[in-house]
Amino acid sequence: MAIIEAVRATIRRLHCSQRTEEAIVHWIRQFIRFHSGKHPPQMGAEEVTAFLNELAVARRTAASTQNQALCVLLFLYKWVLDLQIPRLEALERARRPEHLPSVLSRHETLTLLEHLVPPVRLIGELLYGSGLRLLEALSIRVQDVDLDRRQIMVRRGKGQHDRPALLPA
Repeated sequence: MAIIEAVRATIRRLHCSQRTEEAIVHWIRQFIRFHSGKHPPQMGAEEVTAFLNELAVARRTAASTQNQALCVLLFLYKWVLDLQIPRLEALERARRPEHLPSVLSRHETLTLLEHLVPPVRLIGELLYGSGLRLLEALSIRVQDVDLDRRQIMVRRGKGQHDRPALLPA
């Protein structure tokens, strides 16, 4: 698809991460599929609103999911197609959850970690003890671990920045 290649070229020009690129391409493909293969330059605010309302009402997605899809479509029209989308008047917003997510207790967390087998257990302990993101934990190299200072150097983490993280006991 020519539109997907244009999207990928724009994303790479803006130096976005590979995961961001995958997410953007995923949502654009969902949008095109929802409208039976119709090309985005031929669609406007009505089609965008219909897709986002489908996500919120029929598929009952989370508000953050609908917001992500909205941001992707705004990116597509502004940065790739260089088109202006009029105000989305009939957009139904997905509802935010009314309850807070539950958090595992210390005992539940330790029980969960005990049931993991190596090397997945080590990764789980790193995620829990140091606050690393999954891809950060999976990309740690030996030279990134400083046992004397008890820290891990996270290379090219979120936002492509290097940062130190705690090395848990």
